[in-house]
Amino acid sequence: MSLELVKRYSAPVPRYTSYPTAPHFSPDVGPDTYGTWLAALPPGVRLSIYLHIPFCDSLCWYCGCCTKAVRRYDPVAEYLTSLQAEISGIAQRLPIGHAVTHIHWGGGSPNILSSEDITRLAEAQRRHFRVRDDAEFAVEIDPRGFDEERIAAFARAGVTRVSLGVQDFDPKVQAAINRHQSFEETQRAAEAFRTHGVDAINVDLVYGLPHQTRSTIKHTVERVLELRPDRIAAFGYAHLPTRLKHQRLISSATLPGAVERFGQASRIARVLARAGYVRVGLDHYALPGDPLASGVLARNFQGYTTDTADTLLGLGASAIGRLPQGYVQNHASTAEYARRIGEGGLATARGIALTEADEMRGFVIERLMCDLAFPARELRLRYGSASEEILREAQALLQADQDHLIEPDGEAFRVTDRGRPFVRSIAACFDSYFDATARHAPGV
Repeated sequence: MSLELVKRYSAPVPRYTSYPTAPHFSPDVGPDTYGTWLAALPPGVRLSIYLHIPFCDSLCWYCGCCTKAVRRYDPVAEYLTSLQAEISGIAQRLPIGHAVTHIHWGGGSPNILSSEDITRLAEAQRRHFRVRDDAEFAVEIDPRGFDEERIAAFARAGVTRVSLGVQDFDPKVQAAINRHQSFEETQRAAEAFRTHGVDAINVDLVYGLPHQTRSTIKHTVERVLELRPDRIAAFGYAHLPTRLKHQRLISSATLPGAVERFGQASRIARVLARAGYVRVGLDHYALPGDPLASGVLARNFQGYTTDTADTLLGLGASAIGRLPQGYVQNHASTAEYARRIGEGGLATARGIALTEADEMRGFVIERLMCDLAFPARELRLRYGSASEEILREAQALLQADQDHLIEPDGEAFRVTDRGRPFVRSIAACFDSYFDATARHAPGV
């Protein structure tokens, strides 16, 4: 891969965990709109739940999540009162016969919850929603200082998959991002979950962090392989200090450049391929027997997933949901979120109603990100003559491609191995909202 090619496609582009992306959400979509959309859901709709816990014991300087560090448990307990009220309020608006097929708790750190509150929150979910027996229940976990009592509580609550945050095991990198975490405590958490019957283990890594090199990231991946996780995600760090004040504690001078970032991502891919992992989409890896490696692939705000539910309900401060009509997001401020919920309403702050053009372009972008292919046939079947403009754009992109990033496949095209690292940039060609001057994650 030439250095010129890497530099050319290193310009920031969206991660495309939604389309349109969150910066294009508007306050024009508020609680009344969300309530109308919920009421219009058909009986028997399949639901996915994302539940946000916006608290951590300490703040990692690289973090881009909506969270804050707390030293007392009181704010967490108060927040849970509002969260359970939202669960009840949303459930009352749902149609009969709905079925929850996927649950994901994220943060922040869901394991900041006490064992009693883990139990109470899981019971509230099952009391108010019709959760299928085979539903996947995934939780993001910070292994640092994690005790056996809370691990047992998650297992009793029905958790089936955990994602262990690692980022990097190198001490110099950890010091630069304010996240000190040993391999041994991470290993203890993985083994304890397996002992309690939670066998599906994911590990989240980040490349492009301060002081990282290809050599240090290779060492981290090799240690992670000792845990033999079912899935590994390797996200590229997005340095956005103008938007995230705590990232200003990271010196830009310590960050790897575009070529080094690309080298780190490539090194991760090679090491995991040699270890027998299947590469999924852009930045996820799974063992051959895992559903992520062999099933129908989708993409949402947690990255790549096997969750193909019709509707995603976002619960908690800042949580984003998707309904057939569009996206909704709750207030990010926990105080404003609690006030709205306490008044007996919904906490929706903004969102976007989808046009047919949004749906078509979103479908194309998701299939490019998941299948590395432009879905010409499916696009025609779904949208008929309305898809002609996008089909013409695809042909124009093929003709303009001088870097061999894509190749023709009948009326469609496929992303080549050479183009795979740049699939977000390829997807951006179909994004009618894309603004090259906006703040996004680096392209590679």
